[in-house]
Amino acid sequence: MKLIDPAAPQTMTSREIADLTDKRHDNVLRTINGLHESGAIELPQVEEVSNPGAGPRTIRHYRVGKRDSFVIVAQLSPLFTARLVDRWQELEAAAALPAPVVPHTLSGALRLAAEQAELIEQQQAALAAAAPAVEFVDRYVDASGLLGFRQVCKVLKAKENAFRQFLLEKKIAYRLGRELAPHAEHMNAGRFEVKAGVSTKNEHAFNSMRFTPKGVSWVAGEFAKYQLAMQAHH
Repeated sequence: MKLIDPAAPQTMTSREIADLTDKRHDNVLRTINGLHESGAIELPQVEEVSNPGAGPRTIRHYRVGKRDSFVIVAQLSPLFTARLVDRWQELEAAAALPAPVVPHTLSGALRLAAEQAELIEQQQAALAAAAPAVEFVDRYVDASGLLGFRQVCKVLKAKENAFRQFLLEKKIAYRLGRELAPHAEHMNAGRFEVKAGVSTKNEHAFNSMRFTPKGVSWVAGEFAKYQLAMQAHH
């Protein structure tokens, strides 16, 4: 069994990304190269690995870090964000497992078993925290239209204060009076639209932030990562 170095940066291969998004590997490679040329991602590490199938004896793939993998999948097909979140959870859970230790006594063996059980429980709790966001992506793929802040909170099963804090901390949105407004980079990426209107109560003009289908899919994955990080710090 291959041992995982927990100190090493976590990566996944471009072939894994191709499998997750149901894309041809050469299309994924072209997307990665294009994103690098535009400055959106760093150029990943290139590996030559043996090919057990037909064709050349060795094949090339990239090793991609977590942040860049989300950029790549967003470019290929943002609706596969849920699969990517699941795969990163698997990789990080595997990396979090301690190196196997051979106990010298029965009490040592029992203590090691208890520690392993506790670690597994913690990991399952972290996965459960992200589950609403991942399930939401799967439900949303057949829907269309724009959703408001409270609607997204409802389907994500997120508390409004926590979700608002997430949007502000991650600089996805900022306060504009009593409303939230998206940062320009996320507007330009097609994740939000802003609807202008006039209040029926006091006739004041207002701007209302709305999540696009692309934005909901993206923010669901980002919120899942945020929840996992919050779980890890508590």
